[in-house]
Amino acid sequence: METKSTMGLGELSWADSAACTLPTSERPLRLAEFDDLFATALRSVVRTSNTSVRMELSGDAELAEQTRQLAERESACCSFFTFDVAPLDAGRVAFDVQVPASYVDVLNGLVTRADGILGRVS
Repeated sequence: METKSTMGLGELSWADSAACTLPTSERPLRLAEFDDLFATALRSVVRTSNTSVRMELSGDAELAEQTRQLAERESACCSFFTFDVAPLDAGRVAFDVQVPASYVDVLNGLVTRADGILGRVS
């Protein structure tokens, strides 16, 4: 998976939570992984509640596993995230993201980033 960021490094707002244990120097790389996922596979972003969002992805047979692995890496450093990755049909994957109410700003930043990338590739 290519990890080229589509936004400037100054736009790390959702990734800069004080609760994140990922070393600061590694955050741009993780952000690039999400950017690549969004740029190549994201088809829709639906806010399901104030603290959760469903992103629909589409891609090849490896997409669900690649997304699951990214979610596991992110959960390891940002334990406030709850991710669920579920294959739907015909290469479609549901990527559900949930946070506690105290981390809504982080989720808002992630949604804004995903929406921004989706708007560029639509």
